[in-house]
Amino acid sequence: MTRLHEHYLRRAGKSVDETNGPEGANRPADRFLPGRVRIADFEIDLQSTSAPQTIGPIAHVPQRYAMSLGLVLALMFAAPAEDQPSSYSAELVFPLHPLHNHAPGIAEFPSGELFITWYRGSGERTADDVAVYASRRKPGATAWEEPFLLADTPGFPDCNTAVFVDRNQQLWLFYPTILANTWESCLTNFKVTGRYDGPASPRWDRESIIFLKPDDFGEEARRLLDQQISSSASQITPERKARLDELRRKLGDKLYQRLGWQPRCKPTLLPSGRMLVPLYSDTFSISIMAITDDNGRTWSASQPLIGFGNIQPSVLRRDDGTLVAYMRENGPRKRVRVAESKDDGATWGKVGETILPNPGSGLDGVRLATGHWLLVYNDTERGRSRLAASISTDEGVTWSATRHLEDQTEGSFHYPAVIQAANGVIHCVYSYFVPGGKSMKHVAFTEKWITTSPPR
Repeated sequence: MTRLHEHYLRRAGKSVDETNGPEGANRPADRFLPGRVRIADFEIDLQSTSAPQTIGPIAHVPQRYAMSLGLVLALMFAAPAEDQPSSYSAELVFPLHPLHNHAPGIAEFPSGELFITWYRGSGERTADDVAVYASRRKPGATAWEEPFLLADTPGFPDCNTAVFVDRNQQLWLFYPTILANTWESCLTNFKVTGRYDGPASPRWDRESIIFLKPDDFGEEARRLLDQQISSSASQITPERKARLDELRRKLGDKLYQRLGWQPRCKPTLLPSGRMLVPLYSDTFSISIMAITDDNGRTWSASQPLIGFGNIQPSVLRRDDGTLVAYMRENGPRKRVRVAESKDDGATWGKVGETILPNPGSGLDGVRLATGHWLLVYNDTERGRSRLAASISTDEGVTWSATRHLEDQTEGSFHYPAVIQAANGVIHCVYSYFVPGGKSMKHVAFTEKWITTSPPR
């Protein structure tokens, strides 16, 4: 079985076990012969060179699996992602709008429908009319449906969105509610549902707030902060010293350690079933992972990623299990920040920096079906008028190919969210700000468009 076929089966939420490894061993109901996939009450032979053959009572397949089975059968003999031709398309999700529209997320439903989210209002954290909106695009459609209200806490701003479909085909939505019109006062909400095929807003099955209680990190954070201050002590103005003193005070305050964490990028789901939701704090300009091992019933906090300036992480996983978090740089370094975890996100190594430029803007990444990594980011040191898509064929060691989704003289094209659909096409949505208004822009392209196509 090819890696692409395994990728598609996992994305459809089904177990694939050719090695009798941990994932299959932990799910005895899904155990089956090597080289076969089991969906509900029947198995499919993946080793056959002809059309897939069912083995078992197909008549008893529960209806909810029918769509997944059709997707699997349709994709078993799809062209591998590396063989797909170069292609690119783009469109605005809605006409330029006078209000602030920002911070999108994107997901693909099992039917192939695309679903994007963002927030809209008269401002950001200081505007109490800000709410979460969404739009859908049906398979085969060329236009997005009319935006609709997805979530709103009346009287409070609801901001950055992240959206995700897990291996059980549950839709997750994450967004912060701002309690006192400051980022440090936010709490992150989540909503979950398996009922999203109808028109407009899904019907949520459950919803709650992610409350985090990280181990006290004040002493370690102050030590790292003092190291950074000592290297530039002669450049510290009285105003900056006052801000640093206030930061040191808040680092020792349990309230600020537990409040103010908000999402930006989509979760990362590990083979064990653990979900990591990357969060960040504008109070301290650091990051953390909200961890759940029981499908969101309980949450724990990772060790914070403390680099002062490293926020809005996007997490990718190497073949050896190492997790790599790429982060926006909100300080003076002007480079994408990076940290690694060897224990499924519980603890993290030193926060460093890559060679990739960053002007203080969001990014997002995805591991492709080929095993290559894709990172979408503003590859400038100033401004957000250029948006790049870069490919790494060695799991982030180097970035061998880059192509620009935007390269303009004015405007801001930023806060990307990127996924790869089941058919291998890459979908990216980002905030699109130009003098005439604001929108979300959606682009669809293949890996080959980045690596081999001539410039547009």
